[in-house]
Amino acid sequence: MLVFRTVAELNAHLEKAKLFDYTIGFIPTMGALHEGHMSLVKCSKLNKDYTICSIFVNPIQFNNPLDLERYPKTEEADLALLEAAKIDVVFLPSVQEIYPSNDLPIPNFHFGQLTQVMEGAFRPGHFDGVIKVMYRLLSIVKPKRLYMGLKDFQQQIIIGKMLEQMEYPIHLIPCETTRDIDGLALSSRNSLLTPAQRKVAPILYKILKEVKSRAKQVPLGELKHLVNFKLTASGFKVDYFEVVNTQTLIPVQSFEDAPSIVACVAAYLGDIRLIDNILLK
Repeated sequence: MLVFRTVAELNAHLEKAKLFDYTIGFIPTMGALHEGHMSLVKCSKLNKDYTICSIFVNPIQFNNPLDLERYPKTEEADLALLEAAKIDVVFLPSVQEIYPSNDLPIPNFHFGQLTQVMEGAFRPGHFDGVIKVMYRLLSIVKPKRLYMGLKDFQQQIIIGKMLEQMEYPIHLIPCETTRDIDGLALSSRNSLLTPAQRKVAPILYKILKEVKSRAKQVPLGELKHLVNFKLTASGFKVDYFEVVNTQTLIPVQSFEDAPSIVACVAAYLGDIRLIDNILLK
């Protein structure tokens, strides 16, 4: 496993080994790695990609400074996990390496309403930061395949739209959400939950599974009211629960309104914000 901390070092390695001619599989992360991240590495290795993982806590996608300050940083443990997974390269850049100037240009991508709903509505500026860092990382690594988890459903839809508009082809590989034995979606933020909160957190996915089982029989508006009531009664503070078209992220009013539908939720337990989703159709 090779570790590079500068763009120049990484590019020199890729050029010298002529790796831009091979299939590079890329997994962008913000560290505090867990089995969800490792599942993305496994997908890349199964595809026989030359696998590169980045670890970079992107400051400009945090609309809450406190969230950035307490985001877990576990570099030593992260590197040990990646070495055990036999990853080829880890890219560990500084903020200055990723953003060498304040006005680093990016193309004028068009996303329509994709960046304005759900996470976009509750985290102003979040997707601006995500799009900027993803464009910068992809421009540096130039992968053939990009691996992203479906837990951040809206994010991977937006990045997929960005890839369609980029000047060179990159294939997005969405990977299934990895869950703990009790159903809680693995997340770097789970480590910040108190023991009491950790016992409550799996209710989020339990309620989503109930939505899936009842979506054909119960009006979606009624289900939405029920979800908000149950989450609030369980101690969550709900940002949103939406049932949307998987491609446009526009809310649907009935189960027949779109060929593919997903339910997405974001809610707080104390100060910790959890997100999850479940495909309904």
